[in-house]
Amino acid sequence: MKNLKNKHIFIPIIVSVFSIILMIVSNYYSKSNNYVLYTNFEKDILQKKISTVYLTNSESINVKLKNGSIYTTDNPRTNDFKENLLKNGIKVSEQAPVYLGDVIPAAFLSLSVLYIVFISLKSSKLSSKKMFAVDALDTDVVKDIGINFENVAGNEEAKESVKDVIDFLKNPEKYHSYGARMPKGIILYGEPGTGKTLLAKAVAGEANVPFYAMSGSDFVQVYVGVGASRIRQLFKKARNHGRAVIFIDEIDAIGKKRNGKAGGSEERDQTLNALLTEMSGFNEKQGIVVIAATNRLDVLDSALLRPGRFDRHIEVNLPDIAARKKILSLHLQNKPIKDIDIDDLSRKTSYFSGAKLENLVNEAAILACKDNSNYIENIHFQKAFSIVVAGHEKINRDHISSKDRNITAYHEAGHAIVSMKMLPEDKISKVTIIPSTKGAGGYTLSIPEDKMYQNKDYITKRIMVTLGGRAAEEIIFGKNHITTGAYSDLKQSTKMITSMLTQYGMGTSLGLLNIEELSSIDPSASNLILEECKDKLNEIYESTKKLLIENKHLLETMSNRLLQDETIYDKDIDEMIC
Repeated sequence: MKNLKNKHIFIPIIVSVFSIILMIVSNYYSKSNNYVLYTNFEKDILQKKISTVYLTNSESINVKLKNGSIYTTDNPRTNDFKENLLKNGIKVSEQAPVYLGDVIPAAFLSLSVLYIVFISLKSSKLSSKKMFAVDALDTDVVKDIGINFENVAGNEEAKESVKDVIDFLKNPEKYHSYGARMPKGIILYGEPGTGKTLLAKAVAGEANVPFYAMSGSDFVQVYVGVGASRIRQLFKKARNHGRAVIFIDEIDAIGKKRNGKAGGSEERDQTLNALLTEMSGFNEKQGIVVIAATNRLDVLDSALLRPGRFDRHIEVNLPDIAARKKILSLHLQNKPIKDIDIDDLSRKTSYFSGAKLENLVNEAAILACKDNSNYIENIHFQKAFSIVVAGHEKINRDHISSKDRNITAYHEAGHAIVSMKMLPEDKISKVTIIPSTKGAGGYTLSIPEDKMYQNKDYITKRIMVTLGGRAAEEIIFGKNHITTGAYSDLKQSTKMITSMLTQYGMGTSLGLLNIEELSSIDPSASNLILEECKDKLNEIYESTKKLLIENKHLLETMSNRLLQDETIYDKDIDEMIC
């Protein structure tokens, strides 16, 4: 419809241009072809041929003969010119003659200009109205979304949790006859990229109802009241369709806890209040369900999460190995693959989200395309895995000195050896001293086991692996020659030891207290926590050094191999250990 209006605006523009051209041509033609000398005009007066003279202040006058023809001659501009004409029985008109050839183009030009002005004013009025309306946003309803549960691999528990909601959307009267009140709102929460948006689309697709997708940031505006107005208009549009799914992504943008203090975001509070009011006003028989997604369930206001609003909370977890296999199989459909070991790929991609798995498959396809390969093969997935996890390898490495390569080799060998000895179940897939575009001088890729929980012993060993690189540098080059290469390792180990002692109840200074739940803490207690974290980390570091000293021969062997080949894989590591 919009495109049709855009085409219609060209018609009056074309007519206007054509009319102007006609008027110019007509004027030029009349001036060039109808001019008569003034002496000939005087002869016509004497011969009584003239009917009317159109006398104006211009430099020329129009003369109409008795036979109906009109010509132009010079205007003498004498004081008695009009009097002489009247004495000779000639009519004098002080207005220019009207030509049909001039009237028609002028009429079309006027109408065209009026039409263009009318359309412009109408568009500007619509634009000004839409500035403060939900229609200004991309809220077009999607009636046939084309996505169902077949497009959502994994997340079986989450899918099972929404099946009754789908049945309710299909037949709300059925649940009303049982006196059952279906949830008005569903919160999908979990790690980024786990498929919350996709699951919401699948609910609408399975129920075959219209789907409205919005983001919480779409309601956040500078002017107070605009967000609340958009909320009301959005729900009004949904009610007009009867049964529908409203999806609000990143709802924490408007649904954060209200602290009641002055100076808060009045606009955000009004928007949240409007959302709460709209959800409270739902009739169960209307068949409208609101689905929201967030990565931070803990920051949402309690009024939003209570029964009657978003009363069903569904966690969308990172996929386990079985779910990863299904997701990979789904993304590999209709792709030219050859000899891909999906089981091995599923094991290697522990803690990958659905979005990250899709990115992995896409990177492998891009690499195969760049190689002009007929198929996507395992070698492409190996390269893609490294790219997704650590970034692209730097091509130009001439600036790296042999000393830096030596340090990097011992550093990465330290990580690998501690991992092999302390966490043999976490299989090492690759160790390299080739720097990456993500800033790493080298890296060690290990594949952790899928676990629901991590115990104290496992976290301690993970810290040892993280400190293995720095410990190897100190053993080989001495304490005074430790480099900045362990910067990110120390950040990671600090985060793990702090979480272990302050959040998981695995320390002595806080005991079973969780620091996040303490609104204030005594400074002396804070110092105790700091001291315990420091002492525990130093203790783990000493154990790490002791382990590497006991395996110094293996450290030397692996470092030399890395200096020679730059990259070693799991089979190479197995050969060294044997």
